[in-house]
Amino acid sequence: MYTIFVVSVIIIIVVLLLAVITTSKAYKFKHTVDPLDDNPYLKNENNVDTENKQ
Repeated sequence: MYTIFVVSVIIIIVVLLLAVITTSKAYKFKHTVDPLDDNPYLKNENNVDTENKQ
C-alpha cells in the first residue's frame, strides 16, 4: 500500500514538472507574424469591399 502511494506521488510530480517545463518553453518561443503586404486574402477583401460600395 505504501509503495503504491509513493510511486503515484512520484508519477504526479514528474507529470507536473514536465507540464511546467513545456509551458515555460512555449512562452519563450518567438512568434512571428507575416506582413500584411504578402496576405492574398487582404487584397481579396479590399476588392470585395470596394465593389460593394460602388
